[in-house]
Amino acid sequence: MIHQTKNAELTSEQLRELDKFGQKINGLGANFAVFDRTGRLIQLWETGNHKSCLEELAGYALDALKKEPDRDSRIQDLPRVTRCGEKSHIITSVVGSNSNRDAVVVIDCNPEESGNLDAPHKAGLLNTMFAEMLELFTCSFIMESKVNDQIERVTTELTMVYEELVLLHKLSTNMHLTEADGNFLQMACDSLTDIVSVEGIAILLEKKIDGQKHLNLAAGSGLIDIDEHTAAVLHDRLLEELHLRNEALLDSDVDTPFKYDWPDNIRNIIVVPLYSKDKEKNNNKKTSCGNSNIIGLLVAINRLDKPDFDSTDAKLFTSVAAGCAVFVENGRLFKDLKDLFIGSLRALTNSIDAKDQYTRGHSERVAFISKWIADKLVEKGLLAETEVTKVYLTGLLHDIGKMGIEEAVLRKNGKLTEEERCCITTHPSVGASILSEIKQMREIVPGVLCHHEREDGKGYPNGIKSEQIPMVSKIIALADSFDAMTSKRTYRDALSVKQAIREIERGLGTQFDETVGKAFLESDIYKLWDIIQKGFSGVYEDSALSEFGTLAVGALIR
Repeated sequence: MIHQTKNAELTSEQLRELDKFGQKINGLGANFAVFDRTGRLIQLWETGNHKSCLEELAGYALDALKKEPDRDSRIQDLPRVTRCGEKSHIITSVVGSNSNRDAVVVIDCNPEESGNLDAPHKAGLLNTMFAEMLELFTCSFIMESKVNDQIERVTTELTMVYEELVLLHKLSTNMHLTEADGNFLQMACDSLTDIVSVEGIAILLEKKIDGQKHLNLAAGSGLIDIDEHTAAVLHDRLLEELHLRNEALLDSDVDTPFKYDWPDNIRNIIVVPLYSKDKEKNNNKKTSCGNSNIIGLLVAINRLDKPDFDSTDAKLFTSVAAGCAVFVENGRLFKDLKDLFIGSLRALTNSIDAKDQYTRGHSERVAFISKWIADKLVEKGLLAETEVTKVYLTGLLHDIGKMGIEEAVLRKNGKLTEEERCCITTHPSVGASILSEIKQMREIVPGVLCHHEREDGKGYPNGIKSEQIPMVSKIIALADSFDAMTSKRTYRDALSVKQAIREIERGLGTQFDETVGKAFLESDIYKLWDIIQKGFSGVYEDSALSEFGTLAVGALIR
């Protein structure tokens, strides 16, 4: 056997089958050859008694390919075995995969050997036997190729479906309510391009600017440029397709001319909508899709591994867009929930502060001072950054237990009786009891319960000390004391900042934790005081204090 070349259309398994069949034919005294569609020799088996003319056999092979029926015809699954040559001693048949029959097998029956048989008709019988063998082999070869084609196609489809399911699962498992829209949508774009080869992909989200709705780029990957005008054009054209009951905008010039005018760099394009949750409700009312239903677009241009986007791509893009829309909608609803919750907390703390005009705004100030101290501890590596939100909310709610204290006691002008003092000292326990009933608030219960404990164990309600006191409580205790000292009371005037600093210095190690106290004293306390006096205006350049409160609630409600 001689291997002249390999054919990319035949698999190694198919070549082995041809090898085995060639050896059988060779053993019966005939030569066996395989040619590709250009007439190049792939395999050759020759007997020692007869040498074939390869040019002649290649010609017969090319003739067999010319006579092969149209590949789109159903009869192409049937083998065409042809006898050639002066003595019909050349037998050919086209083989290969079901869709690419690009090889021809040729049997040279050796006319000299056939002429030496006792009777001429025996030579014909021998040639007929070879022809029948080749027909059976070709049938088997084509059927096996067809099965392999189907297996490969199903495998490819299953692989694609698996990758799509992995993508959709990835989207669903990454739908954390505290995740920023941009991060999630960028992950969706990157993951989609891992399984769909495109030149560029982008997600646009609806955003109100000066009361007007605009589609802005939220995430993207690859070579794609979408300005405000292009976004509006895409939106309008998508609406046209939706009105025609199409699920997406698909356009290319593969089978027909472009339906719309596109820039020269766009060969094909797909646009699918991100729907709001009102879509189903509006559809039930038999209203057409419109601006109010679409909150964004998923756009991709120029499929790289095939001529055009198809219905399979449209289904995948629609599923991804649906997942992105759910995330965006849930994020917006969650923000509304956080805003409502933090508003309720502030209303609650304001109602507490309102019971005593001399402590009005106390809870807000303690929350801010506590966050200030916590930030300094984070900078020193003494507190985890994730604890800052807990500190802020604890400061905001530290006095919630005072709801159970009579106003007469809270507003009393003068020294408290022992009974009244005992009543006041119950407010940390009452506050902890109230918050423990709210699942999302349980993390801040210890801080509220212990914010009046002291390092020397002389605090209340439990008289614990030092390491027994949670760090959050130590921070709140200092913030609470600083605000109390610098606020006017019925029984005394407010201390100056300088006087309050001296009191804190004297209380380190007894009333206050030294680590917390030093972090506070080393900070710019006069800047802190200036911010408080201005009512927190301009707090933190990148985020208002109210926004931080919303983020803090979001960290708990997750």
